[in-house]
Amino acid sequence: MPYLILATFIWAFSFPLIGNYISGQMDAFFAAFFRVFLAFLVFIPFTNWKVKFDLKLKLMSVGALQIGIMYLFYYHAFSYLSVSEIALFTIFTPFYVALIYDLFTRRFRPLYFISISICTIGAVIIKFQAINSHFLMGFFLIQMANLSFGAGQSFYKILLEKQNAYKQSEIFGYFHLGAVIITLPAFLILGNLSNLPQSAFSWSILIYLGVIASGLGYFLYNKGATRVDSGVLALMHNALIPAAILVNALFWHIDFNPYRLLVGGAIMAFSLWLHYKIIAYYEKKSHKGRVK
Repeated sequence: MPYLILATFIWAFSFPLIGNYISGQMDAFFAAFFRVFLAFLVFIPFTNWKVKFDLKLKLMSVGALQIGIMYLFYYHAFSYLSVSEIALFTIFTPFYVALIYDLFTRRFRPLYFISISICTIGAVIIKFQAINSHFLMGFFLIQMANLSFGAGQSFYKILLEKQNAYKQSEIFGYFHLGAVIITLPAFLILGNLSNLPQSAFSWSILIYLGVIASGLGYFLYNKGATRVDSGVLALMHNALIPAAILVNALFWHIDFNPYRLLVGGAIMAFSLWLHYKIIAYYEKKSHKGRVK
């Protein structure tokens, strides 16, 4: 859990940074590529190049899906939606995480969706605002980003649960390499070379997003994913919403409704408490099944 909390805090700065300094000010394909390229460079010194080829390929595939393809959808959604709308539409990610994990591990746990639904209600209370009339394309792009991210998160957790021969720090470079393989061709084919960052400040924001938010953030989050229940992992995705609101208020002085934040946050906290009760129920049920 500490890894997930720290990553959530780091990512809380990403929404406003992208919305205020990246979206509309530089080519989205370049921003996506440069972020993952920097993250890949961060892990080169730690990378074990003797890792088995099949594990390399699997990690690269997960990285290509979780952040390579996700970023292509995510950055373009800012052309159709406001920062608040994007934050709102990410609330469905926990359903993708839990459903895909259960599907591929063949152990469907329907009660998990009760706690996830309650958590989502809490997120809606915190973040719901009027939606613009041209949101349909943006909504579609964000859901594709959510699906890519959720699937990649679940696949990474499943993959790491099956192997313990390597430290995560020495194999995580392959994860980012997979994202580079997706975003580099996308930038070269579809990107606009005349719309690169124009100031040192823009470059500094992009470097922060690449080294800290992508490099360190994804490592912490994915490592945390391997140490918690899949339902807890799903619920933690929506914890980003109140965290991002507080960061926006503290650093960008954006107004927010403290009552809605308090009520929604309390509901989200309740959903986590309830989820641990559900975990205990399933563990007890499983234990009785083994005894019989």
